[in-house]
Amino acid sequence: MAAQRTQTLVLIGHGMVGHRLLEALAERGALADPAVPGGPGWQVTVLAEEDVPAYDRVHLSSVFTGTDPNQLGLSTPEFLSGHGIDLRLGDPAEHIDPAARTVTTTSGAVVPYDALVLATGSYPFVPPIPGADAAGCFTYRTLYDVDALTRYADQAGTGVVIGGGLLGLEAAGALRTLGLTTHVVEFAPRLMPLQVDDGGAAALRATIESMGVAVHTGVGAAEVETDADGKACLLKLSNGERLPADVVVFSAGVRPRDRLAREAGLAVGDRGGVAVDEHCRTTDPYVYAIGECAQTSDGRVYGLVAPGYQMAEAVADQLAGSGATVFTGADTSTKLKLLGADVASFGDPFADGRDGGPRATEIVFSDGREGVYKKLLLGPEGQLLGGILVGDAEAYGSLKPHAGRRLPGPPEAFLLPAGAAGAEPPGADALPDDAVVCSCHNVTKGAVTAAITEHGLTDLGGVKRCTKAGTGCGGCAGTLQAVLDAAGVERSRGLCEHFPELTRPEIYELVRTEHIRSFTELMERYGSGGTGGSADAGAVRGAGTGGSTGTGGSAGAGCVVCKPVVANVLGTLAPELGLRHVLDGEQAALQDSNDLFLANLQKNGTYSVVPRVPGGEITPEQLIALGEVARDHGLYSKITGGQRIDLFGARKEELPAIWRRLIAAGLESGQAYGKSLRTVKSCVGSRFCRFGQGDSVQLAIDLELRYRGLRAPHKIKGGVSGCLRECAEARGKDIGVIATAGGWNLYVCGNGGTRPRHADLLASDLSAAGLFALIDRFLMYYVRTGERLERTSAWLERLGDGTEASSGTDEAGETKGTDEAGRTGGTPAARGLARLREVLIEDSLGICAELEAQMDRHVAAYRDEWQAVLDDPAALARFAPHVAGVEFLEPGRGRAAVLADGTEAALFRNGDGEVYAVGNRDPFSGADVIADGIMGSRDGVPVVASPLHKQEFDLRTGACLDDPSVALPVLPVPTARP
Repeated sequence: MAAQRTQTLVLIGHGMVGHRLLEALAERGALADPAVPGGPGWQVTVLAEEDVPAYDRVHLSSVFTGTDPNQLGLSTPEFLSGHGIDLRLGDPAEHIDPAARTVTTTSGAVVPYDALVLATGSYPFVPPIPGADAAGCFTYRTLYDVDALTRYADQAGTGVVIGGGLLGLEAAGALRTLGLTTHVVEFAPRLMPLQVDDGGAAALRATIESMGVAVHTGVGAAEVETDADGKACLLKLSNGERLPADVVVFSAGVRPRDRLAREAGLAVGDRGGVAVDEHCRTTDPYVYAIGECAQTSDGRVYGLVAPGYQMAEAVADQLAGSGATVFTGADTSTKLKLLGADVASFGDPFADGRDGGPRATEIVFSDGREGVYKKLLLGPEGQLLGGILVGDAEAYGSLKPHAGRRLPGPPEAFLLPAGAAGAEPPGADALPDDAVVCSCHNVTKGAVTAAITEHGLTDLGGVKRCTKAGTGCGGCAGTLQAVLDAAGVERSRGLCEHFPELTRPEIYELVRTEHIRSFTELMERYGSGGTGGSADAGAVRGAGTGGSTGTGGSAGAGCVVCKPVVANVLGTLAPELGLRHVLDGEQAALQDSNDLFLANLQKNGTYSVVPRVPGGEITPEQLIALGEVARDHGLYSKITGGQRIDLFGARKEELPAIWRRLIAAGLESGQAYGKSLRTVKSCVGSRFCRFGQGDSVQLAIDLELRYRGLRAPHKIKGGVSGCLRECAEARGKDIGVIATAGGWNLYVCGNGGTRPRHADLLASDLSAAGLFALIDRFLMYYVRTGERLERTSAWLERLGDGTEASSGTDEAGETKGTDEAGRTGGTPAARGLARLREVLIEDSLGICAELEAQMDRHVAAYRDEWQAVLDDPAALARFAPHVAGVEFLEPGRGRAAVLADGTEAALFRNGDGEVYAVGNRDPFSGADVIADGIMGSRDGVPVVASPLHKQEFDLRTGACLDDPSVALPVLPVPTARP
């Protein structure tokens, strides 16, 4: 049905699947060119029920945790206008007339069509129980639902979710995030009955209940009881139990939205869904249906986005003329994180020989202490039929592509914990070319491998751009990297294109040993490109004026990777190099936005302020000062997990005034913005606790004050517990100290986050002096040898693999260390711990005294960074909201400015004096922050990186190098004042 002339396509619904159809048509060149009236292709009209364009419903729950709804957007005005797409928001279809081939909308508009696609999705099923429509009862499907639920929750204390499936547990996580006491009610005897078995559900339930969420299974909802105002207050269950319920969220399944098709006389399934063939065509040859509203040729209605995308591809092929793609069924594998627990299933997770299918052999690994349950189902010939992973889904990317095939290794290799004997699953080279590695976009390993070869791809970003793999749910990223590795693509050992042969530890050693005091000097001596050009050159060129494509000297060279790394190294070595402050001179141009403004950038372009509260100890006067600052500046205040108080919502021009008041109260920068020591958490220890064996509060204060300001490859957190009861959770920290009857035990290299790890015992029963000396050595050794953004936990394992950077040599010039296999055997972490003991306790490299002396110099040179800015007029000037003119721009750093027409521009000046002007609004977040991004170059193109999510924009054209459908407006450069 390829359009040889302009034909009209009407798309009803602009959700994820509907928008994917538009993208697929654009990719095939099947859309009419708006600049060529009457030309070939489809002119599309989209009738959308919601008043916002398509957005990512898969990550809808992230809005509850602070994600700006704009960040979920899938469409851009540039994409729509560039393809002539008429998007009509808030005007949904009301009636279809197949005979006349017209659609009538709720506003009364009549839209003719040559082809019609139904992408109307589904609606939430609300059980027909009394009170279901009371105030306080919600569904959970749209941004409107999220907004309404968030506003109502302010006056609520307890919430109940009816439904314990995927969406139900997401909704429970949302209620918990909103601060409500949360219950989940599931009619089936277990949670997630369609995805996991009894064992997996038990592990999931234990994890969820440990987070304070009450779970009720095998029982249904009978009635929502209301108070005198008609608001929900109780939920009566089918067993007679009553639960407090200020909020009730119905998440008991969905139903296809097929009303339009029914009324138009199109065939629908017995249980709903518009009946379609393998081309997703309905019983009317001019009408198609895709996504959750369709009953496909295999008789199923698919509620996942990946099958919907595949249906969109099939329809796009029909409309583009080839018709080669068909949809006859889909993989329903899923991988999610629900209430902090990883849950995944793939293949047939319940294969048991029913309906004539193969009878399965079960291979199970279960660890009740850690909430981990893994099961693989193997067929009679050893083929992998399916599996369930709960609590640890790391193997999902390796297992899913093998569904239906024999595993290339023993099943135990995929199930046992990392580091255990036999837990080494085969790599991506064992995958066949037809194995689907990205279910969302149905991309095979062969397609990825072909793209790598054809386009010379060298990184994950390139694979995403060329194949779309990894741009859906993101669960296949690890597998894609493995395919890159298996294709022989060598991961660059260097930091970036500007330092292709140097790692972070090597840059650190060069700066330290050769006394390099600036980025410019490092670039000129060891960098690639960016030489030449004077910061005082007078030329002023507008973006896109055809000027030089060079990066403009070292002030315009570098990138969002190497500039912050060098800034971090210079900050760490400042006492050795005679440098004063991280914002002095050229160093300011290297800093990411957090370090530039010494505060944490938030999603809306404002900043949070976190003063240091050593060990969690704070005076009443300091609490009052914090409260008064929050009140006077209208800031949201929150107690952090690190025993500090965070003040949110400050504009950057407010920061100096806020700092002055906090400093006057005896507070200082907590460096929550830096890759540095954050906090040292403590319990009350022997001061108050009857079990306390040591003064954990004082030790935590002493540790925090000693190591404050120390910049490192990544953030560092500490904890001190006064006894083995471990109330400060010290073993979840990079530095953990626990009091014993004989002194202090030191644990290292633990962390929380997405891959939590318990710290390992480095030394026992230390005196206070011995403890500090060993921590001095540990931190400085990490600072010397850690890679960029490498937490201590990953660093420890790398040390165990024998891949640390050189930090000491013997008389023959050879690096001292373990042999290639590591002398201790065991896991990488165990070998890494043994390596640390050799270096830091046995002094195998002879550098312990040097490390301690370097730490002493750091302590002596410490100066509060907030106070340093307040004492420096030049640094203070950067906090003004707008710059007065281009003559005030610093080379390599952006500033916001208001143009004559009132437009807010982001101005950048490179080292040659060339000035660029682009819009200051980040198109992905809607925040006015582009001027605060890092200026640099990418493949010789002058760019700025958004400070929020690091997308890079060409400063000459405004084009986004990471998403060609997005661009910044290019603006006129204001004239310099005489």
